[in-house]
Amino acid sequence: MTTTNLTIEELEQKTAKLEQQNAELTAKISWYEEQFRLAQQKRFGASSKKTDSDQIAMDLFNEAEVLSTPASEEPTVEIVTYSRKESVGSREAMLDHFPVETISYTLPEAEQICTCCGGALHEMSTETRNEITVIPAEVKIVRHVRQVYACRHCEREEIRTPIVTAPMPKPVYPGSLASASIIAYVMSQKYVDSQPLYRQEQQFARLGLTISRQTLANWMIYGADQWLTLLTDRMHEHLLSQDILHADETTLQVLREPGKSAEAQSYLWLYRTGRIGPPIVLYDYRPTRGGEHPRNFLTGFAGYLHVDGYAGYHKVKDVTLIGCWAHARRKFDEALKALPPSDKPETVAHQGLQFCNQLFAIERELKDVTSEERYIIRMERSLPILNAYSAWLRQQRSRTLPKSALGQAITYSLNQWDKLTAFLKDGRLEIDNNRSERAIKPFVIGRKNWLFANTPRGARASSIIYSVIETAKENGLNPFKYLMYLFEQLPQLPDPKDSEVLDGLLPWSPSLPVTCRVFKSE
Repeated sequence: MTTTNLTIEELEQKTAKLEQQNAELTAKISWYEEQFRLAQQKRFGASSKKTDSDQIAMDLFNEAEVLSTPASEEPTVEIVTYSRKESVGSREAMLDHFPVETISYTLPEAEQICTCCGGALHEMSTETRNEITVIPAEVKIVRHVRQVYACRHCEREEIRTPIVTAPMPKPVYPGSLASASIIAYVMSQKYVDSQPLYRQEQQFARLGLTISRQTLANWMIYGADQWLTLLTDRMHEHLLSQDILHADETTLQVLREPGKSAEAQSYLWLYRTGRIGPPIVLYDYRPTRGGEHPRNFLTGFAGYLHVDGYAGYHKVKDVTLIGCWAHARRKFDEALKALPPSDKPETVAHQGLQFCNQLFAIERELKDVTSEERYIIRMERSLPILNAYSAWLRQQRSRTLPKSALGQAITYSLNQWDKLTAFLKDGRLEIDNNRSERAIKPFVIGRKNWLFANTPRGARASSIIYSVIETAKENGLNPFKYLMYLFEQLPQLPDPKDSEVLDGLLPWSPSLPVTCRVFKSE
């Protein structure tokens, strides 16, 4: 049948079909263009969500030039004829907690003669210059020798001879060369400074100590399993007693995981407290992303749980899920970046972004108010914005292609609406889950350097060590000194599982020594 033989109805049907195909192809092209622009933006564009680690890597070879600021002054202290501590926050306050080695320079007595009249010189004043000196890491052997005593009288009389041995601290790892300091050092180098074990092996070699990365790994796993797990278990109990928590998860590659290929992804789950209560950050390694993992970990917890949009958290019982507006805002930000530059001003994506920005602006104003005040102001100012945003979403949904970046942003907010508006229920709640994202970021950055865990046991040890270190940082502690203190104290405890004793060693305990804390100038 030729075109000339078609009826008007058949021509209209064919035209409608072609128009439909054209619309579908146009939509597909638009979607692919969006994905291309987003890929280009993620690859080459600046992002406020991105850490500075990539930029630092780019500037690795010209770091001195990039970071130097000739106009700024070094933290020196000048003392002329008298000594006076300057106001809090001064340069002197930055240095006053460091040990000071004083080197005095005087004239020999033979030269303490006036060149003008020949009289004796007297001390008029002093001039002082401060310098910051760094003592590089060094290795030394600490040999523990304890005396064993016996009674000579009993020996002579052939009476039962009592043997008395001088007390000596118990080792952190019996039968090993490991000390509290070296285990703490290796852990903090890897999990604070992201130094993988093979680099530490090379560093120790340059110090003259030949020690394999396998030995270093064994020390860390033993320290985590034998000692640090006592603290993380107790921290877990305290975590479950709170009524507001945050949760998040990220991927982890474990090479030798039973039943899985080396390329398969495992997961590290994060759970932490909110703005109320002691800062607690716990990580939990699991082989999958199943919702049963947060359900099991949070057994016994009841209250509010800040999460992202992952559906697995719905398996957690007795909780009210609080959505993340940062995720909702990010969807519109991506939709805006997916548009051609000429189409960005006053677009629908820009309107959605503005709704989110208004809510965040209110939250910034409420940063330092009480929870009660925050609740009242949110009901007065945030609730009307939410109502307007809800009406706007329903209006735009029918006008937007569902699979487009904008359509996905609108769908996300609509699907997450109950969770996104739940922050209005309590002034202690937060508008986003950024607290979790900040806590999980050290692991994500560290993962770029050491890439994977070898075994499930190593992954579990990593989660324990990260939990202690990140909780210590949240509580203002120096991770290395705190770990060393733990490895010195825990082996000496009569009952290491005593809850009251462990509470005195937790990162927020007021009984921790001052040496464990980070000194900061106010």
